[in-house]
Amino acid sequence: MSTYVYGIARTPAPPFHGDLTGVGDPPRPVRVVEREGLVALVSDAPDDLKPKRRELLAHQQVLAQASAERPVLPMRFGSLSEDDEAVGDVLLERAEHFRERLDALEGRVEYNVKASHDEEAVLHVVMAEQPALRAESEANRAAGGGSYEQKLQLGEKVARAVQARESADAALVRQALEPLAAEVSEGPESGGWLTNLSFLVDREGADELLAALEELQTSAPQLDLTVNGPLPPYSFVEKADAPAGAAGTPSAAG
Repeated sequence: MSTYVYGIARTPAPPFHGDLTGVGDPPRPVRVVEREGLVALVSDAPDDLKPKRRELLAHQQVLAQASAERPVLPMRFGSLSEDDEAVGDVLLERAEHFRERLDALEGRVEYNVKASHDEEAVLHVVMAEQPALRAESEANRAAGGGSYEQKLQLGEKVARAVQARESADAALVRQALEPLAAEVSEGPESGGWLTNLSFLVDREGADELLAALEELQTSAPQLDLTVNGPLPPYSFVEKADAPAGAAGTPSAAG
């Protein structure tokens, strides 16, 4: 039976309140693999593991309880290793790096921020910033909408202006929030988002980041901002850090 890996911490193992269980039906008991001052939180892996809500919640609950009092390097759901011995080998091989990352995550949490455009608001911004484009639009409107060719040309110009604004607003989000974070990680690109960023911030200083987000939403009403956090710092453990043979690697939530 393969080994399911939840996360990595320093010894002594994080205190478990009661009999902590993880993924599986019935849920598998969580145990630790210890090497050189580090522990991996693991359990037996179910043969038919699937990313169902029950299993995702079980994974998150193990990490939430384990990280309540000390930092834990979280592994992505579905991280598997051949057996406990293989997990222990990686703890030995990557011990220095794991310790560095645990130090970096001490007292910190992750906030994920995604930004998209409010279509009506961004058009208003584009027209306000480009008088020539606004004048052409008004001229077409005064002429009853303009010819098909005029409408097509105007539409292409507006689309290019909005596209340019997408890049500018993605940079705006990063510039506003990056100074408040210890580290920033770029999430997977998606056609629905201008930007997808995760910020590592001090747990006690998260209010400053949230206040900056509110200010940004007021000063840039063309932005729709989605915030998820506080989260375990999934985005700040490199992919190469998953235990040997792992089917999954650390990644950003959301």
